[in-house]
Amino acid sequence: MEWFQDEEFWRELYPYMFPPERFRAAPEQVDQVLALTGCNGGRVLDLCCGPGRHSVEFARRGLEVTGVDASPFLLDHARELASEAGVSVEWVQEDMRRFCRSATFDLACSIFTSFGYFADDEDDRRVLQNVRGSLRDGGVFVMELIGKEWLARNWKDSIVTDFPDGCLLLQCPQVQADWRRIKNDWVLVKDGSSRRFSFEHTIYSGQELKDRLAACGFQDVHLYGSLEGPCYGLDARRLVAVARKGVG
Repeated sequence: MEWFQDEEFWRELYPYMFPPERFRAAPEQVDQVLALTGCNGGRVLDLCCGPGRHSVEFARRGLEVTGVDASPFLLDHARELASEAGVSVEWVQEDMRRFCRSATFDLACSIFTSFGYFADDEDDRRVLQNVRGSLRDGGVFVMELIGKEWLARNWKDSIVTDFPDGCLLLQCPQVQADWRRIKNDWVLVKDGSSRRFSFEHTIYSGQELKDRLAACGFQDVHLYGSLEGPCYGLDARRLVAVARKGVG
């Protein structure tokens, strides 16, 4: 079983990966995605939608939304969020390596470093090819993830975070495979006991991500330093790529 298939991982770490402030940030982030892409309607694919914080906000704005995630636990939270918001979203439980709906969506999103889970590069290519195949001609794909340049400039061997519920989270990242992958060991100290969780993902530089998107058939690939749209330079906080599927 791969780490992202472990429901206990999502269940135990959910309050710390998705605290209330992450949900409060979603409306502004969705507004930024729509402004960055010029999209003002149509069908949206939220790939690896997690608990649905962006899917629900797209739906609030009148777009037709499909949220895809492999975790039943996270999708249950997404359904609850949509119900509370009074919006309709199609929720699909599927591995992003397999999900593809030919020429269906006007906009596709992969937000919050939800790309690069797989050790095999071919799996990442398959995901991008699936997204491209799922977009209509002229459709746009937005990716938002941690960039290799930022990570190298701001590297910390360990990060300790205290949470309001009294829990402590120790994060210990390790560079692997010649800076191709990052392995993370997270130790959650809760109620006098500790639990260890490990996960890993591929990290991309701006040029590496741009080249991979182009190799998978995307056109007009542009990089930004956040969803607000600044250039991808030394001050970049995140790596954001906006790519289009050509017409014809």
